[in-house]
Amino acid sequence: MADVRMSTTDLDASPPMRCKNEGASRLGYQKHYVVDGGKARVILDVLVTPAEVTENLPMLELLWRARFRWRLRPYSVTGDAAYGTLENVAAVEKAGMRAYIVLPKHDERGPFFGKNEFAYDAERDLYICPQGETLHRKGHDYKERSIRYAAKPSACNLCPLKTRCMKSKKGRWLRRSFDEEFLQRVRGYGDTEPYRKALRKRQVWVEPLFAEAKDWHGSRRFRLRTLEKVNAEALLIAAGQNIKRLLTYGHRGPRREAQVVALRRPALDPYEFCGVRRHRKRCPWHPARVFQHPGPFWAASE
Repeated sequence: MADVRMSTTDLDASPPMRCKNEGASRLGYQKHYVVDGGKARVILDVLVTPAEVTENLPMLELLWRARFRWRLRPYSVTGDAAYGTLENVAAVEKAGMRAYIVLPKHDERGPFFGKNEFAYDAERDLYICPQGETLHRKGHDYKERSIRYAAKPSACNLCPLKTRCMKSKKGRWLRRSFDEEFLQRVRGYGDTEPYRKALRKRQVWVEPLFAEAKDWHGSRRFRLRTLEKVNAEALLIAAGQNIKRLLTYGHRGPRREAQVVALRRPALDPYEFCGVRRHRKRCPWHPARVFQHPGPFWAASE
């Protein structure tokens, strides 16, 4: 759709961003956060991409950049099913980190037997179908980095479970990736408590950051246009979110009253806003330019 639809005011914005109310796609952007796994929820990196870029594509680049920039050695990486691609999982596991990432279940969506229904025999290097027939290795596909396994067409055509397995008359076949061992390792994490705990923490620590940026910092609709300026705006918003967490969880940080002074200093004149309301009633056509200017930053440490 990005080749068909184009914004007349922002050439970098692209579909598809689904509008739940209207049921149609709109042009826009998509924001990505890299968050440190802790109660402070420090945002390590931010990236804004056109909406047509899927979430799994910039994951590894953001991860390596955050590791190099902040000199981090994370124990694990957590993400939802949108990041659960074979390339991401294999790269994280090869780097010595545990990929606590939800794997999408594509095989369970169709009406036929999925790949998980077939048992793999590592010693003989073959698959065994639910009916007991074997699928032997037939060749490699180096472009897709996979191995092809297929059963005999004569055995599949006479199988009583053929209607639940396939429609073709050429026999059932499967693909096994070169990095299949990493997928099996990640599937084994699903039965462990650290994996479930990491996903629970992600829902509580990471997801609210996006809601906070949208509801309190105006990230629901960017004020600027073009990809470069939108990224600059997203970085400023994330910096403001980190400042609030620095004041709360930093070493010898200020107390709660000082936090309020630093983040949002109350008006000195209690009747100031009453005058603003009267002015807006008298001059509704004139935009109000009233801001709460905070004092010097050193005042927060008093």
